[in-house]
Amino acid sequence: MPMPPALQAWHHVVESRDMAALRALLDDEVVFHSPVVHTPQRGAAITAKYLEGAMHTLNNAYFRYVREIVGEHDALLEFTTEIDGTVINGIDLIRWNDAQRIVDFKVMVRPLKAVNALHAAMGAMLPRLG
Repeated sequence: MPMPPALQAWHHVVESRDMAALRALLDDEVVFHSPVVHTPQRGAAITAKYLEGAMHTLNNAYFRYVREIVGEHDALLEFTTEIDGTVINGIDLIRWNDAQRIVDFKVMVRPLKAVNALHAAMGAMLPRLG
């Protein structure tokens, strides 16, 4: 099965850190599920802010997607990275619509030490993004 256009676009965003491409990829009604925020975040603006923060904190020299499970409208992307010496293992669970725009994005992270490191790093990053 060829890679769906939405997933190709997501990989472009990760590789290029192109925030305009990210915003174009997100559906207006996208829902974002953070590993450190209890309630789902709704809408493209807040989702873009969280994902931009993740680009600055998680998408570093250590970041690698190590496994992908891809369906017609969903993908599970397992990643590894490191923050301040803490190794992080996580997944991006992404769903897109027929228009190839992301409608649901869930990030899950393990172990607990990694969740705590991510929480601290994102807490410091988000206020700087405005």
